[in-house]
Amino acid sequence: MKRFVLIACAAVLVFGTALGQTLTVGTPGEPVSLDPHGTNDQPSARVRVQIYDQLVTQTNDLELVPGLAESWTQVDELTWDFFIREGVTFHNGDPLTAHEVKFTFDRLRDPEVAAAGAFLVGAIDTVEVIDDMTIRITTEEPFAPLLAHLSHSVTSILNERSVTEAGEDYGTAVAIGTGAFEFVSWETGSQLILDRNDDWWGGQAGVERIVFRPITEGTVRSIELETAGVDIAYNLEPRDVSRLEGQDRIVLHPFEELSAQYVGFNTQKEPFDDVRVRQAINYAVDMETIVDVIYEGQGTPAAGPLSPGVFASHPDLEPYGYDPERARELLEEAGVGEGFSTTLWTNDNPLRIQIAEIAQAQLGEIGVQVEVQVLEWSTYLAETAAGNHDMFILGWGTVTADADYGLYALFHSSQFGSAGNRTFWAHDRVDELLDAGRRTADADERLAIYLEAQEIIAEEAPWIFVAFLVQTTGVRDHVEGYENHPNGSHRLYTVTLN
Repeated sequence: MKRFVLIACAAVLVFGTALGQTLTVGTPGEPVSLDPHGTNDQPSARVRVQIYDQLVTQTNDLELVPGLAESWTQVDELTWDFFIREGVTFHNGDPLTAHEVKFTFDRLRDPEVAAAGAFLVGAIDTVEVIDDMTIRITTEEPFAPLLAHLSHSVTSILNERSVTEAGEDYGTAVAIGTGAFEFVSWETGSQLILDRNDDWWGGQAGVERIVFRPITEGTVRSIELETAGVDIAYNLEPRDVSRLEGQDRIVLHPFEELSAQYVGFNTQKEPFDDVRVRQAINYAVDMETIVDVIYEGQGTPAAGPLSPGVFASHPDLEPYGYDPERARELLEEAGVGEGFSTTLWTNDNPLRIQIAEIAQAQLGEIGVQVEVQVLEWSTYLAETAAGNHDMFILGWGTVTADADYGLYALFHSSQFGSAGNRTFWAHDRVDELLDAGRRTADADERLAIYLEAQEIIAEEAPWIFVAFLVQTTGVRDHVEGYENHPNGSHRLYTVTLN
């Protein structure tokens, strides 16, 4: 029996009082839902991490430390006991108990709920209340990334009463957690307001209110930062980073994402069911140009699906490179040498639109005529999950920093649709490897498993592998205590305003 008792230093410090202060954050996208089981997208997660807590906390250094579970015991290779932190209350005053934890995981695993992040707890067999402050989780097989998965925002602990009473309004009009900030209001397209939870178990957050403002256009977001319309601006575009560098009142915080940017194929539609067509398109789109022109060098072309900061990322994969002649040869071999017409979907992210336009032009040079279609974000997610696309542009953040999260949801055949595999690609050997990677506790064995899986994925090319990026957050110089989180969901309880 192994007993884990870790000290969550970063989570229990008390920060400045700053009564009456409001922090305004400019974001490139608006949440889809504040229900952790509703969607698994970054704009939603960035707000939810302020409202909710998880059993396990992932620090900014990617260390896993106690959250709502003050400690845990691994009873055997299948069984874990988690000991719930005493004295924690939800925003509605209800106490946190093991019963709320069981409700959360049972709901997340319920097929009728069809939670987008259900794969995170797919290995769990049973969730049992031992007593009011102890929960026992048993997995069907040994599951190496369990603790990493329990740190994900999708596994945030919910309050049963508020979820039940709110019904379909939960996640839009109601969101109750145990976190550092409480949900106040949400005006779609305008602002989302959170107020400080003065009873937070982790101490008192540094500002009294956070206002999230969705500002889709990157240049507008940077101008709002310059003119003090926002205190923090997420995801500054490269051209704006260059312009803002050296400005007296602005501090830039760059960080290497755990994300991969990609163009996905619907591999169940012709001609993308032919690997030669997918490989051809990889050769036909110049990733060096995309990184240099669109991202102004703030990133590297991707050779596979996992960014370098993720455990078991393959260091030796070779990018396809830009080779239009090889692309034409592969199209000839696939019987579509005269070309074909298709559509490429993107959401209204300006950088993704630019990628789509470059891909459109370069694919046209090999006879592939591409119509670019721009969809609203929630519609985009729903339609790609339903498989109504030909090609699409997305990113995936491996927020747990473990290869399982970056591969299983995106490439396992059980994860078609909203769970992550929007390419609808299936490969028996990859399924075997990804299943084995979950069962294997030995780090070296897991590494070998995931390296082989990435080699197959790169060869089979269900994606155009685009780039691993450096993202930059801009803050006004009166903002103190801000820190980026590598997964992009930056926690704001450390921030103060001076």
